[in-house]
Amino acid sequence: MLTQSSAEVVTATLPAVRAHGEAITRRFYQRMFAAHPELLDLFNRGNQASGSQQAALAAAVVAYAEHLIGAGATPWGPVLDRIAHKHASLGITPAQYTVVGRHLLAAVGEVLGEAVTPSVALAWDEVYWLLAVELVAREARLYAAAGLTEGEPVWRPWRVTARRQETPDVVSFTVTPDDSGEVPTFVPGQYTSVAVDLGGGRGRQIRQYSLAGRPGAAHWRIAVKRLRGIDGAPDGQVSTFLHEHMTVGTTLQLSPPFGEVNAVAGDGPLLLVSAGIGLTPAMAALEHLAVTAPQRPVVLVHADRAGAAHALRGDLPRLHAALPNLRTRLWYEDTSDVALPGVAVEVTGGRVDPESIPLSPDAHVHLCGPLPFMNIVRGGLLRRGVPVERIAYEVFGPGMLRG
Repeated sequence: MLTQSSAEVVTATLPAVRAHGEAITRRFYQRMFAAHPELLDLFNRGNQASGSQQAALAAAVVAYAEHLIGAGATPWGPVLDRIAHKHASLGITPAQYTVVGRHLLAAVGEVLGEAVTPSVALAWDEVYWLLAVELVAREARLYAAAGLTEGEPVWRPWRVTARRQETPDVVSFTVTPDDSGEVPTFVPGQYTSVAVDLGGGRGRQIRQYSLAGRPGAAHWRIAVKRLRGIDGAPDGQVSTFLHEHMTVGTTLQLSPPFGEVNAVAGDGPLLLVSAGIGLTPAMAALEHLAVTAPQRPVVLVHADRAGAAHALRGDLPRLHAALPNLRTRLWYEDTSDVALPGVAVEVTGGRVDPESIPLSPDAHVHLCGPLPFMNIVRGGLLRRGVPVERIAYEVFGPGMLRG
């Protein structure tokens, strides 16, 4: 809880901070990276260049302040869990919160100028440290659950044992620990962070990839979509590197599994809805259920440009054979290639219509795909009566769903 005096100051100054939030976070990142260039390795440079990281941080700080003064309706437990899992997958340490706090509060002062009196600075410092303490505590629990001691690096070498070209833009990699140690299990919907040294003076970069294989297997599997720049934007650095340089026998640095989303929550009917590369957690869910609950009723809804762009599609015949109550509904923009030998699937042209998604009244739902897609589908399912607490979703990137 904020102290009463700080709550009054935050209430009075929140409109100004909200109005200048992205300017503050832009200045924050400039300051911090100038003072600590080594922290560049922890941040997605594509999101930095596009401004999405700055916008997400500004929105999070403002929303948390609203939460503390009772002016926001955002349930903060799930939001904090999502941030904590992401931070843990990067190996964030408590000491780094001190660095962030110093530069964030300095950025507030530089952008808002004389409006930041000592009492204003003290109040927003209190907001930041309440948030930081909550996150540090959650991250400590995540590190302990992953078997890591305080300060122990999250990174472990894994060797590529198989590579499969799924589509022209998607490659899947099968990996096993390079130290021949135990393979950690995971919950369908979780991800691993992959750290690569890009070479050529470009430093190290980290990206998260959903685990697409079966939990409990003797290996992990990830699927990587090559991000191609459009409208003058550069190609994705890490995805391009993985496509061009990762072959059988090469080594990757991976984190333990993290992620707050459980794609197989509940024990009744399950609806998995995905688009594009967002299918990876859904495939992990199917792999898991094929072994642990093969009779569970499951509807798989997937949207893609065409059959040739549908990654991991070749796994569906095997999964349908193992899951007799699996129903697959596909939406392809181009329906010229829809054949899937041995599988009775429903294929519709165009984009997903939420009103046409097969839906059991008591279904648990998992969504994964681009934010606009998930917003449309989630809104449609809510209108059809699915309770909000039964809709889980995974976001690839710094954004959040509406409401």
